[in-house]
Amino acid sequence: MRWFLFNRTQSCGGNGNGSASSGPAYLNPSLVAEGDRPSPVEFEGLSCEWRRPIPLWRAPRIHGELKMLGIAISERTVSRVLRTIRSRPPSQTWKTFLRNHLGEIVSVDFFTVPTVRLRVLFVFLVLEHLRREVLHFNVTDHPTSEWVSQQMVEAFADREVPRYLIRDQDGVYGNEVRRRLHSLQIEEVLTAPQSPWQNAYAERLIGSIRRECLNHFIILNGRHLKRTLARYFKYPPIPSSSVAGKGHPIDREVLKHGAIVEISELGGLHHRL
Repeated sequence: MRWFLFNRTQSCGGNGNGSASSGPAYLNPSLVAEGDRPSPVEFEGLSCEWRRPIPLWRAPRIHGELKMLGIAISERTVSRVLRTIRSRPPSQTWKTFLRNHLGEIVSVDFFTVPTVRLRVLFVFLVLEHLRREVLHFNVTDHPTSEWVSQQMVEAFADREVPRYLIRDQDGVYGNEVRRRLHSLQIEEVLTAPQSPWQNAYAERLIGSIRRECLNHFIILNGRHLKRTLARYFKYPPIPSSSVAGKGHPIDREVLKHGAIVEISELGGLHHRL
């Protein structure tokens, strides 16, 4: 910290005539007299440079460090100068939030599937972020708040309740859903309107379901759709190379002996070894 105060330059504050200058002489303890008071322009430049690498420091901490360096200035002056500096510590990004709470988050979403008779079915998913595993899903032709509330109960009936649940602002998540989540002590995190990227894990899963499964089937009815998705989720079509230490969330033991056997999945649409 002393090195920083002795060597940083006044790129934020300047020297009073609009140009940047080197750090003032009082920053060097060998050149400063006990009790010297820096000018407001000099101190503003110092504070600006200090706040840039240490954005969480406030007036009491900065005032204490200055006193230890022999710079006599009041805490009130430090606070007043800091209020004029526009740079503030950035808020936590959405990506940082997802990474920090990866093991405590689930996300939910709907997607639609047309049938051979031109009916529209709604699929509801509950996805765990840590392992990208589908904890629960169900199919209906008329989703309501009461129906979604019941799905929440079924999803967490026999497993640990997450801390956060990410969802969009669809009207189907009504008062009944909010009351149920509150009773389960789950905090809702709402995505912004028309921002599906904020629920990226669920959106990516839905895209994979369409490309790798539903685009190759003609769905007859709700029972057929539910049976097809159950088989798909039982065996997610993930390349074998992705499990051998390449970041796949579900570990699989690497076998060194035995015959290679091909097993057909989803009517031959996918195979596993």
